[in-house]
Amino acid sequence: MSKNQPRTLILFENGVLLCLFFAVLPAFCSVTVNLNGKWNLSNSDGSVFLGAGVPGCVHSALHQEGFIKDPYYRFNDVSYRWIAFDNWTYTTTFTASAQLRANQRVLLVFDGVDTVASIWLNGIVVGKTDNMFRKYDFAVRDVLKDGDNVLKVSLLSPVLYASERRKAHSAYRVPPECPPDVQKGECHVNFIRKEQSSFSWDWGPSFPTMGLWKGVRLEAFDVLRLIGVSSVPLHSNLSQWRVQVELLVDAVQTTSGRIALSLPELDSEQVLQTQFLPGKTRNVFTLNVNTSSPVKLWWPNGHGGRRSYRLRVRGFQGRALILEAESKVYFRSVELVQEPVLGSPGLSFYFRINGRPIFLKGSNWIPAHAFQDRVDPAVLRNLLRSAKQANMNALRVWGGGVYEQDLFYSLCDEMGIMVWQDFMFACAMYPTEEDFIQSVREEVVQQVQRLKSHPSIITWSGNNENEAALATNWFNIPASQRPRYLKDYVTLYVDNIRALVQEEDQSRPFLVSSPTNGAGSEQQGWVAADPYDPHYGDTHFYSYALDCWDWRTFPRTRFASEYGFQSWPSFSALKPVSMTDDWSYDSNFSSHRQHHEDGNQQMLRQAALHFHLPNSTDPAKAFTDTLYITQVTQAQCVKAQTEFYRRSRSEIVEGKGRTMGALYWQLNDVWPAPSWSSIEFGGKWKMLHYFAQNFFAAVLPVGFEDGGALLVYAVSDLRDEVTLGAVVSVYSWSRPEPVCTLRSDPVLVPGGSAVSVFKRPVAALLAACGGCTRLTCLLTFHLEDGGGGQQGPTNHHFLCKPKDARGLQRPNITVTVRELDVGYVFSVALRSDAVAAFVWLDAGGVPGRFGANGFLMVSGSRTVAFYAGRRTAAAELSGSLVVTSLRDVY
Repeated sequence: MSKNQPRTLILFENGVLLCLFFAVLPAFCSVTVNLNGKWNLSNSDGSVFLGAGVPGCVHSALHQEGFIKDPYYRFNDVSYRWIAFDNWTYTTTFTASAQLRANQRVLLVFDGVDTVASIWLNGIVVGKTDNMFRKYDFAVRDVLKDGDNVLKVSLLSPVLYASERRKAHSAYRVPPECPPDVQKGECHVNFIRKEQSSFSWDWGPSFPTMGLWKGVRLEAFDVLRLIGVSSVPLHSNLSQWRVQVELLVDAVQTTSGRIALSLPELDSEQVLQTQFLPGKTRNVFTLNVNTSSPVKLWWPNGHGGRRSYRLRVRGFQGRALILEAESKVYFRSVELVQEPVLGSPGLSFYFRINGRPIFLKGSNWIPAHAFQDRVDPAVLRNLLRSAKQANMNALRVWGGGVYEQDLFYSLCDEMGIMVWQDFMFACAMYPTEEDFIQSVREEVVQQVQRLKSHPSIITWSGNNENEAALATNWFNIPASQRPRYLKDYVTLYVDNIRALVQEEDQSRPFLVSSPTNGAGSEQQGWVAADPYDPHYGDTHFYSYALDCWDWRTFPRTRFASEYGFQSWPSFSALKPVSMTDDWSYDSNFSSHRQHHEDGNQQMLRQAALHFHLPNSTDPAKAFTDTLYITQVTQAQCVKAQTEFYRRSRSEIVEGKGRTMGALYWQLNDVWPAPSWSSIEFGGKWKMLHYFAQNFFAAVLPVGFEDGGALLVYAVSDLRDEVTLGAVVSVYSWSRPEPVCTLRSDPVLVPGGSAVSVFKRPVAALLAACGGCTRLTCLLTFHLEDGGGGQQGPTNHHFLCKPKDARGLQRPNITVTVRELDVGYVFSVALRSDAVAAFVWLDAGGVPGRFGANGFLMVSGSRTVAFYAGRRTAAAELSGSLVVTSLRDVY
């Protein structure tokens, strides 16, 4: 090979080092040395010393090395409080070659430090950290030496640090001081930039984590390094696109060259002259998409496909390739429409994707584990796949957790799950000292730059419930002091976060809070008198005392971004973290696990409105039956509320309506405990999640009573109009066969609408059937198109409270399991002697999901599929399977 020919040289150091030389220009070699792996970990007095994985956290390391038991077991969240009150030090030793040290610049890069730390290299402090959500880098070229280099990360107790910051803020209090006692949490989490729920929440434990929760590495270079690439498609119209490409570059000196941008599949390429200035700079380029190449758009789940395109970025200086990157680009537009509504005061509030109004159907996402190093790709895939399988198209990443890892957003891109992305501020006031604001500013810029390429993110939101907290005075702030807190609120969320987001990303809307009146709040100085006003913005609504089956109790809002009810998880989720003495609803364990005040009794009171409570004299059965009845209650409550929101999309009633979003609280769990989730910790679907498959279906029949009449609405998320009629079947509780069936005339249902297709006085309906009363009969109903084909799921409507039903018998359900696909897919055939309500199939410790569950069985037989999460034998599934129906628990 001639020395004048281009060549490629690959070097490895510590197993991870890659350099590219082109045209023999060694100055352009960029070296990365991975420092992840096994480090040493010790506490402040050296009494605890162990090996610890990086990325990781102190709790995980102590558990993995046998110093503590499972933190989730029984009362260990309290027993292990001492961990977060100690200081901890991570230490590693590495060698730095002469070649690496010869580079003009060598940086020590931390992708995530949790949270307050001093960074020591060879006995010298090279930097400090105070924000879990930031990436940090420190110049270390002059500190590195030949031979062994010792790197120490000394972490302060986050609890004590937060307390000290609170004490230093003596001018006025920044509430809340502490969480409610029922949460068994720590105080002053609003004074530290870390996961707010790590100090406890009403659904989760207090584990104030510490650690190196993301990767650590050295980066060495002579000319420049590419920190990151983002791409945001923009458009004049949906057929004329351009891609705004942003390169974050760290250059040693002024560097001139050419940037080549290309989208090969769209036959689009541009070469631009550029100059990178010294230091870290943001460099923006535009690639115009060839108009002769039709662009396929990104659509949410249920509305179309999601084609991605390969973006290639290359930088040249002369013939030398000085940077190169590839990423995915999706094309979609998003608008948040807030405009006057005919027949209603206030403003609309809905999202338009690619010019089409989309009803957001989904839930709220919380951290999937108290220890982020335990959230592996399989956990994310299972949860997000479960959301998609339940016909969801949206998730709100709630502001008390973390900005999720890159894979989360990539999976949402692929699955068509829209993301409402909160910034990480929740249920509190926050300080506005200069150092706090500056740290938040860097956090915001870094996160927006990291995430804005994802089409799944359709809006940013500044905080969770902090506007509402101020407006409705959660923290009993005297009127005379209110202006100070209003000023702090505007300073943080408007003057800083909002301003930065709008500077960094013009492609999607920004909301200051949730709930909010949106444009209405802005007109009132950013804090509305009533942020829950149903005529504007989004609302959060919870009511545990009112009858959750009564649609009149729900707000006819523009957009429901939080609502829900609690339930307990399955016994198979609780068993590994408890012992026999705990298996009672009134045990210390059951009380300890409940972090919502009066939550356990609220569930029973709500259940007792409609159901007989379990009364078995067998303590174990009484406990599992109670777990079951809480899941039935939750599923039916959220079903009733979601169906109300979906049928309200097209109408205005008493000046309210045009609801265009239903995101119930919450999708997932952080540990095995009672909560509002539809998927319990470990990934098993609760009854609510099976119900969500139906109530989020693209075409849905919704039935309800008004003024003594039964109405059935046809709700359609389809793009095109469809002709639909309702088929209503009347059943007796005492026998599994229809008493009679009624049909409505077909009605034209426009795409994206909810239309009444059936109305009949209940008394007349029952009289027409003969022999039926409200107490002895119930209804099922579905929709049929003009050709007689069923569209959407079959729904049910109870004419009385099930506890008052006459003729409801024990169904004596028997089950036969057959293998369909070796080890993974099974048929489960059920036979019943009677009508059975809320038939629940529980596979125990066998992971997987059923094709349907929690259903009403009005025929003598039904077969459902089971999809195993691991290879399983039919005998194992059959032996683990437990079937429960409503009449089996009393």
